[in-house]
Amino acid sequence: MAATRKKITRVQRGSKQRSASRRAASPQRAPISLTIAGSDSSGGAGIEADLKTFSALGVYGAAVVTAVTAQNTKGVHGIHDVPADFIAAQIDAVFADLDVGAVKIGMLPGAAAIDVVAEALDRHRPPNVVLDPIMAATSGKRLLRADVGRLRSLLSRVRLVTPNLPEAAALLDVAPAGDDDEMRAQAEKLLVLGATAVLIKGGHRSGRESVDFLVEPGRCLRLAALRVATKNTHGTGCTLSSAIAAGLAKGLSLESAAKQAKEYVSAAVAAADRLVVGSGRGPLHHFHAWW
Repeated sequence: MAATRKKITRVQRGSKQRSASRRAASPQRAPISLTIAGSDSSGGAGIEADLKTFSALGVYGAAVVTAVTAQNTKGVHGIHDVPADFIAAQIDAVFADLDVGAVKIGMLPGAAAIDVVAEALDRHRPPNVVLDPIMAATSGKRLLRADVGRLRSLLSRVRLVTPNLPEAAALLDVAPAGDDDEMRAQAEKLLVLGATAVLIKGGHRSGRESVDFLVEPGRCLRLAALRVATKNTHGTGCTLSSAIAAGLAKGLSLESAAKQAKEYVSAAVAAADRLVVGSGRGPLHHFHAWW
């Protein structure tokens, strides 16, 4: 009898293992995010940071390259714009085949790139678009070679815009916000310009905490994390906006996606000094949870 019981147990265990193996091998529809941005040859920012973020958060990443930069942790040494018609061709190819759940827009180097992306958004009408209105690199090198006002044409076409303090000020043609009240006020002015929601980022301020505000009509959410003493913050803005896009692609609400993104970026910054990459401003540790 005991031998029979042992045999049944082995059979049941084997059956469970085979079932688990079949479940693991079954096809599943992956959430997909698309990044439309520039390439960073050092891998710390741009589409490279976006794709790492998507992967770390369990989302399949697709990419449309708007510009190729010669870049490392010390700065940007050159920029080559991708022709506008080829940016459009990349976008159309992705949407013709992939079920894109969210789009993150980063570096748009000039007026032609901005216009062609605006037209593509009108053509394909993706449900969740996050605009990171990049104007300059961490090193200070200007990346947007067009009138800042041109970017305003995208505000009404996206679900969320994620400016840092200098970017919000440039979009509004005012001085950068110096405190929480001014940050909220500038976010509300961006809503008036057509934005559906604004995540204004306070990383450029000083203080014990790094504070952002998610502002929508009639509501404001304060997102705070302890400020980390590190020079390795290259790609922080790219990572935050792509992390929000990843959350939206997985079906999270905007508030939940923003909270998850803030937590992820804060942990990636806290772990950044575990990496030794270059001799300038190094990248975040996108895969801090694994190695």
